[in-house]
Amino acid sequence: MTAIANSKDALLQAKTRMEKAVEDFRKELSGVRTGRANVSLLDHIRVDYHGTEMPINQLGTLTVPEATMIVISPWDPGAVPPIDKAIRTSDLGLNPTNDGKVVRIPIPALTEDRRKDLVKHIHKVLENHRTAVRNIRRDIKEAVEKLEKDKKMSEDEKKRSLDELEKLTHSETKKIEDLSAAKEKEVLELK
Repeated sequence: MTAIANSKDALLQAKTRMEKAVEDFRKELSGVRTGRANVSLLDHIRVDYHGTEMPINQLGTLTVPEATMIVISPWDPGAVPPIDKAIRTSDLGLNPTNDGKVVRIPIPALTEDRRKDLVKHIHKVLENHRTAVRNIRRDIKEAVEKLEKDKKMSEDEKKRSLDELEKLTHSETKKIEDLSAAKEKEVLELK
């Protein structure tokens, strides 16, 4: 955290950090399966390739030839078995097949239980990111109060800064909640 010299610095830092939390939430949601094939499902999977953990998208080309299939064409055919293994051992519940050259990942339709589990997961991630935003608010609020205590800011300026901080917090929290609601609707939607 950089030093905060005035209310403008405080609000700028709060906005930057909260936007990072929202972006992180957006990335996390992109990895939640919805029954449709999407290469971002595999973003968090790491493959042990020659003793090095590598993101799956750095080992080959990922394509979606149809709505329920992801195809990975590795640049090195020797990467097929480790890619297959990494997908099988992931928490996605996917069962890839390979012919020695490409890995095909059929995306099965979601069961009702799996949909409910995904919604629970979304809620857990949502709560973690809400907490992150609240922690950022707390840190900035403490910094602003310290500035006022050290006589570097007037009481009126402190009050204005804290009001702006509250508005910003509500705005960023609403963005997270809207993203969550949209993803939850997408997960629960039957195809």
